[in-house]
Amino acid sequence: MASTAFRPVRDPSTGNVSLMNSSPRITVARGDGIGPEIMDATLSILDAAGALPDYDLVEIGEHAFLAGHTSGIPEEAWDTIRRNPVFLKAPITTPQGGGYKSLNVTIRKSLNLFANVRPSQAYAPAVPSPHPEMDVVIVRENEEDLYAGIEHRQTQEVTQVLKLITRPGTERIVRYAFEYARAHGRRKVTCMTKDNIMKLTDGLFHQVFREIAPEYPDLESEHQIIDIGTARLATEPDAFDVIVTLNLYGDILSDVASQLTGSVGLGGSSNVGERHAMFEAVHGSAPDITGQGIANPSGLLLGAVQMLVHMGESEAGSRIMNAWLRTLEDGVHTGDIHGEGRSTRRVGTQDFAAAVIERLGEEPQVLRPRRYSGGGIRITARPMPRQVKTLEGIDIFTEWADGDRNPDRLGKELQAAAAPLGWKLKMLTNRGVKVYPDGFPETFLTDHWRCRFLRQDEGDATFLQIVELLAAVGGTSAEVIKTEHLYRFDGERGYSLGQGE
Repeated sequence: MASTAFRPVRDPSTGNVSLMNSSPRITVARGDGIGPEIMDATLSILDAAGALPDYDLVEIGEHAFLAGHTSGIPEEAWDTIRRNPVFLKAPITTPQGGGYKSLNVTIRKSLNLFANVRPSQAYAPAVPSPHPEMDVVIVRENEEDLYAGIEHRQTQEVTQVLKLITRPGTERIVRYAFEYARAHGRRKVTCMTKDNIMKLTDGLFHQVFREIAPEYPDLESEHQIIDIGTARLATEPDAFDVIVTLNLYGDILSDVASQLTGSVGLGGSSNVGERHAMFEAVHGSAPDITGQGIANPSGLLLGAVQMLVHMGESEAGSRIMNAWLRTLEDGVHTGDIHGEGRSTRRVGTQDFAAAVIERLGEEPQVLRPRRYSGGGIRITARPMPRQVKTLEGIDIFTEWADGDRNPDRLGKELQAAAAPLGWKLKMLTNRGVKVYPDGFPETFLTDHWRCRFLRQDEGDATFLQIVELLAAVGGTSAEVIKTEHLYRFDGERGYSLGQGE
């Protein structure tokens, strides 16, 4: 077992430095499918390197799902996971059929694991890659965005999902990306969003990135629109170093990056929060090869290396990583990366682990050796000053499918109901496109309408006035299904304009 040590950790929000125990007791889950095989191999390597912390085993995943735990995590397992600050998890199988929650999403949100870090590096010539010099780290916001999972069916024809982006959540992940880049000797941080379209949500993410970047003058910073940025990552990954982005984009980007390295099976992943961290392989439980002893343990092993670095055991992490690189370089390969002319020996899971153990203390001769330093990164968001918030109107979403769905007919009916109460109907939109007044007959229409109301005197609105308006609209032929208040913050509009408004 690794000896207990203490490491300094700087909080970038305050500048304070504290000492943290670098060798806490950890939690281990052997997982499902190939999970137990690759976990046993990984733990044997850590043990041989003198870097295996004391650990508690928990049983989560398929058996727990089938026993009636919809999250896949029994209460006693939660107690252990919450008690130990570090969690090494093998892949999990989610049973087929509905009613089961994503175990990973549950853990990430419950433990506030806001940063998902996925290094994606090519290991050519040992493992063929179209980009042999690729070395990119994706830092993905892990809790917000569309993955908040707030969805509704609102009409016969329309469903919605809410995209939630918060300033504190954005500040944490952006600052984490810069701190990670600095701690690991990186040169540049690239932010990717789609703020040319989603000006408020993605716009907030980009804005916070612009605000924080000047605090790191030793690092280059840039922003790219996510679509062209993804294309450039796929064709010229050498142009990138550390990429920070929102949850959905990061999920897609990290898989693209892993595939470009030559094998998703070589990818490790960390999920880091303020008090807890979880480490795992990128790939799944591969039930089709379970029990055959042929699975590649590399993804979980590289996740464990990230774990050691996070715990302050950088020297042990470097030693294991260099032995692993030397094993690849010597052509000792599992079947998923074995190839004629570059592999010298085809091995199974445990023999691959044994080969890595044999090379502990050695370094690669062609691939670049690793020299990790530092430890975990602790980030807390700064409090945001409160702004003056004023209410100036409301978007009332309705279901309406009468007759030919003529927007002029609906608009006139709604205006007639609102006018006596001092409201004016500013516009109707359908799927975000303005259709009243002055809409185009070519526009495709569904049964879902956004009805934007403002005060006739263009002054602020009261909640009572809005309640009266809702009652009036509820008396028309349109059914009210949702509302969104229209606010200004310090005089700045806090809502988007309709297309064509």
